Amino acid sequence: MTRTRLAALVAALALGACAGTPAPPGVQVSAERLQHAIIPGSTTKAQLLAAFGPTKSVVFDSGYEAWLYQSPAGGGRFAEFVVLIDPAGTVAKTRTRAPGPP
Repeated sequence: MTRTRLAALVAALALGACAGTPAPPGVQVSAERLQHAIIPGSTTKAQLLAAFGPTKSVVFDSGYEAWLYQSPAGGGRFAEFVVLIDPAGTVAKTRTRAPGPP
């Protein structure tokens, strides 16, 4: 999957969070724990569920899923950690987005 497609998936997740009633935030987990526990090409969807539980997600017609986790960044702000899961149930890519300004 190209960076452009990953960016589109992340944008779709972000737009979905803005539409209509406020969506619940993703599960809150420390950034260090996420970065060490999730390995693209190795970590499975079942392992994510076992380690962190269910979180906010978007499922695409292609079979890919984007899951959102949040990491506390102080001052009531959160960094976002997006996990792209392939149709076989394995983490394909991850992306971290720094928290916005206070």
